[in-house]
Amino acid sequence: MYSNEFEQAFSQFLERREYDEAESYLFSMIRLSFVAGWRAAGGSPLQEERIFQLLDFSKEEEG
Repeated sequence: MYSNEFEQAFSQFLERREYDEAESYLFSMIRLSFVAGWRAAGGSPLQEERIFQLLDFSKEEEG
């Protein structure tokens, strides 16, 4: 186990803007690497998909 002093310093490090930026770049690199491996293994290219679909219930209420 690490000391309370270490845990506090680490927590402060994680709260910095620089950490968020570095983590974002790291995530992007990992995702790009995964996509390259996916394609190399014969996986189909990624395609855009809908995240959600809006439903229109107003027509049901009229009928």
